[in-house]
Amino acid sequence: QVQLVESGGGLVQAGGSLRLSCTASGRIVNIATMRYWRQTPGRQRDFVASIEPIGTTNSADSVKGRFTISRDNAKDTVYLQMNSLKPDETAVYYCNADIMRIGGARPTYNQYWGQGTQVTVSS
Repeated sequence: QVQLVESGGGLVQAGGSLRLSCTASGRIVNIATMRYWRQTPGRQRDFVASIEPIGTTNSADSVKGRFTISRDNAKDTVYLQMNSLKPDETAVYYCNADIMRIGGARPTYNQYWGQGTQVTVSS
């Protein structure tokens, strides 16, 4: 079994910063793309940022210049540094990753999701 465990959420004032972490564990062969998403009640889940194993990144226009995604391959961990947070960015933040695991019927990648972490930005 493969699991992604998230941490780092909390309450912060507008303009403040938080760093989210997401760590994969289990019978892992390789981790490809890792991503962050966010979701507010009543809204769709929105893409935030992604990162490849060699460090190539992509991010939503709304967070460019303020959010930075990074990863530590040795720790099977992805990080999202969020600066200058805005109240409308209050949401549950989810990580996911494309992971190849040991013991599968075929050596293929599947998507796994973290449990989510609540980020609340007060005005």
